[in-house]
Amino acid sequence: MAYSGEPILAEDLLFRPAHSLIVQSLHSHLGATTTNGDGFGVGWYGEGREPAVYKSIEPAWNDRNLREITRQMRTPLLFAHVRASTGTPVQRSNCHPFRHGHWLWMHNGLLHGFQEIKRDLLMAVDPTLFPDIEGSTDSEALFFLALTFGLEDDPFSGVARAVGFVEDVGRAYGIDHPVQMTVATSDGESFWIFRYSSERQTRSLFYSTEISKLRALHPEVQVLRHLGEQTRFVVSEPLLRDLAGAWNEVPESSARLVRAGADEIRPFQPISPT
Repeated sequence: MAYSGEPILAEDLLFRPAHSLIVQSLHSHLGATTTNGDGFGVGWYGEGREPAVYKSIEPAWNDRNLREITRQMRTPLLFAHVRASTGTPVQRSNCHPFRHGHWLWMHNGLLHGFQEIKRDLLMAVDPTLFPDIEGSTDSEALFFLALTFGLEDDPFSGVARAVGFVEDVGRAYGIDHPVQMTVATSDGESFWIFRYSSERQTRSLFYSTEISKLRALHPEVQVLRHLGEQTRFVVSEPLLRDLAGAWNEVPESSARLVRAGADEIRPFQPISPT
């Protein structure tokens, strides 16, 4: 889940919705796995430009510290992720979101055949960035490839070049569909989302309808009255499943820029850097 808008208590984002991310960690309806209990992470922007990160290998539904801190954590931009490992160890450094400088990154999906192609991918990471890789996941490797290929200058092309590189390497190893991903990344002012897979059958991703339109559709829903006009949500599964018109599916093979007053969506196509 990603949120951008007026500063809000993280508790209201993570615990209060009927189908909150905490509920989804135990009872996911659209994910590849029903239970996402291999750790979790929250990243948020507050004072200063660099975000704070809180991660744990405990299941999100069973972490009392998470509930405690979210009662006092007020933020205009928050990332939250619950993890189901695709093969790498359950350890804090493998939990999302990942951070580098003022950037956050989280990823749902996997790079198929990662153990086969891991060396080739990591050897392509910029040598000045390589020491900052902390964990062993394909998700973090993809983040550092995106940084290498220009994420900080142009997130759209940086991610497209990283994905193009992974596909080139994967197919050289005989892997037909190397990439399965929904990705969110932020510099603290805006965030970008990507929905793409090599086989064009990507996991679910949704963005919220404008709050003013939602209020007109559902004047009876009080929680909508407390959300600012610039509120934006991006989620793997809708937080309020029965609220008609609240959610829009991110189109297959597309990318979206989310920022106050100027959302932008465009087709996403990997760029081969060779």
